[in-house]
Amino acid sequence: MFENILPLYGLNSDKATVKLFGDGLINHTWKVTTDTQNYILQKVNNEVFKMPKDIDRNISLIKQYLDVEYPNYLFVSPVSDLKGRSLLDTESGYYRLFPFIEGSTSLNSLTNKEEAYEAAKQFGKFSKILDGFDAKQLSITIPDFHNLELRYNQFLTACENASAERLEKAKDSIAFITAHKGIVDTYIKIVTNNEIPLRVIHHDTKINNVLFDDKNNGLCVIDLDTVMPGYFISDVGDMMRTYLAEASEEETDLSKISIRKEFFNAIYDGYMEEMNDVLTETEKQYFTYSGKFIIYMQAIRFLADYLQNDVYYGSKYEGHNFNRALNQIQLLKEYIKLEGEL
Repeated sequence: MFENILPLYGLNSDKATVKLFGDGLINHTWKVTTDTQNYILQKVNNEVFKMPKDIDRNISLIKQYLDVEYPNYLFVSPVSDLKGRSLLDTESGYYRLFPFIEGSTSLNSLTNKEEAYEAAKQFGKFSKILDGFDAKQLSITIPDFHNLELRYNQFLTACENASAERLEKAKDSIAFITAHKGIVDTYIKIVTNNEIPLRVIHHDTKINNVLFDDKNNGLCVIDLDTVMPGYFISDVGDMMRTYLAEASEEETDLSKISIRKEFFNAIYDGYMEEMNDVLTETEKQYFTYSGKFIIYMQAIRFLADYLQNDVYYGSKYEGHNFNRALNQIQLLKEYIKLEGEL
């Protein structure tokens, strides 16, 4: 496959070394090493991203804007092939080539609050510099990705159609989710009343989507496939969900799940350093809500998938998605306990 792709970029596949790179779960990624420059080659998962050309168009539009307005910002966009294409549509799938940013690194987990601060600052900076860009120009790359009302209705449908055995096992979790439907009601109020503006939002603010330099300073955000119109609560909430607990979403010992308040403060400080003058006063009122919004939604998605016999996320062992749901429910409980302090 590589011998057919690399020459399209003017690269000699016989003299290039290609190795799997990173541990992303969606796209296939390789590092391409040549005599003169290194690259990242990626095959787009068009089962998840149904319209890869929309992603390519989004990235191109943002690049055009940043080249004019913020030419010094490190925006890692695909390089063009010999025909000027930034996305290759081939018989074996969709491919794109990125420059490898030398001296950069990405993290798979957070070890200190400074890393959380740097990451939050980079995601805040990304939205800040695109504040003057009309988000409505961008295509929706994953429809209803963070539509909490839809996710809740899907959960209700899953409850209606689940087996008696799974319903019985999950009854306490189902009761918790339904008891906290107020989180959904707040979301509906926000979007129905247009209380907060649409912005260019990354939508996937895991720590491994930030590049750091050798001194652990944030450089930029990467993995732009989910960049589309959205609300700031998506980016902030996803940082809350994935940064606040030391334990991962795979942890089954619920006693290990707790909220690191100093990490919350780091997220706030980093994000607001960039976005304080951009966010409206109404948006600022929903900063803490954003954590509940995303944690609750992920709990719903894991629980609904369990009730539907693990058709979306799959299951590595019996009860895998149920355990993930319990994990996120516990995280939400701990978050709600501290909400006043946060």
